[in-house]
Amino acid sequence: MKDIFRIAIDGPSGAGKSTIAKAVAKALSIDYIDTGAMYRAIGYKMDRDGIPFEEDESGVLKQMLDSTDIDFSDGNIILDGEIVNDVIRTPEVSMLASKCSALPSVRAKLVEIQRGMGMRKSVIMDGRDIGTNVLKDAEFKIYLTASAEERANRRFKELQEKGETQTYEEVLEDIKQRDYNDMTRELNPLCKADDAIEVDTTGHGIDEVVDTVLDIIRGLE
Repeated sequence: MKDIFRIAIDGPSGAGKSTIAKAVAKALSIDYIDTGAMYRAIGYKMDRDGIPFEEDESGVLKQMLDSTDIDFSDGNIILDGEIVNDVIRTPEVSMLASKCSALPSVRAKLVEIQRGMGMRKSVIMDGRDIGTNVLKDAEFKIYLTASAEERANRRFKELQEKGETQTYEEVLEDIKQRDYNDMTRELNPLCKADDAIEVDTTGHGIDEVVDTVLDIIRGLE
């Protein structure tokens, strides 16, 4: 395997991308870059600071992006020096992430950061357009998916454990709406890269999926 290599994992919300990417990163001793969390952090900050979710001539959005710092450390995502792991993992912020990811200036800022990481070191990134846009020349590309019902069930259980009151039906509707938003947005919509290998996680446990992805990567070396 090359000294520096990139693994791109794309797929819809709730397919298990982050969980699988973290495990694969640990198995290969490389850095995991949670790009979805980066968009969640931006969406959270825009909502918190009252920044309109639109490109504007006043330059307010650009000023916010220019003054924003996002980093990863010990499994934490750090926004402007503050750990924001919990506050960005809500259904509301999930929708905000989808909205802000459609803004060209937001995507340009974060893609620049992400590509820089991929040039300096071996990484695994997960998101919606890693293999089709961010790291088009990634050595390994995986498209991770699962049925909407299974993804909603996973998310519903997570929310129950956190004491959230959303119903399964509401979570399923959120998942379907997020899929629609991600797949139909004008800028870099969610889709499977031509050279990506699809892995359906429906009905499969984490360890089984991790082994499948590792087998694919090692088989393509």
